Amino acid sequence: MSERFDEALRDIEQIVGGEGKARDKLNEVVEVVREADPQWSWVGLYYLRGERLELGPFVGIPTIHTRIPVGTGVCGTAVEERRNQLVNDVRACDNYLACSEAVRSEIVVLIWRDHEILGVIDIDSDEVGTFGASDERFLDQVAKLIAPLVFEVL
Repeated sequence: MSERFDEALRDIEQIVGGEGKARDKLNEVVEVVREADPQWSWVGLYYLRGERLELGPFVGIPTIHTRIPVGTGVCGTAVEERRNQLVNDVRACDNYLACSEAVRSEIVVLIWRDHEILGVIDIDSDEVGTFGASDERFLDQVAKLIAPLVFEVL
């Protein structure tokens, strides 16, 4: 894992363990994650509420996709299939929900509490093929760290 990812994880651990409200901490975490890689143009959290994902804190251009049904788009597919999603080129994705015409790749990582999905971390990039295994490992670690905060918000 990159030095930047290691530093971001340390920062996130401090945020999670620090004082403050869960929502405020999650806003800070999204900022730290966005700064972890300059190719990441949009970083956000979606919370699973029933059969839809609802937009939480994010950094980037505002999106019209504030509520996504399970099974719809890359985020909804991740929840439906119960597995992370890495899309190298969103233009080749049949069910992609376009947030910006500039986006070319996307990664969605599930946030778990035991065997229950609490939500997802969603990241876009304006470059094709941005995301790989090291990004997924980093984001899986972020998801584990923030799961108690997400559970508190739900």
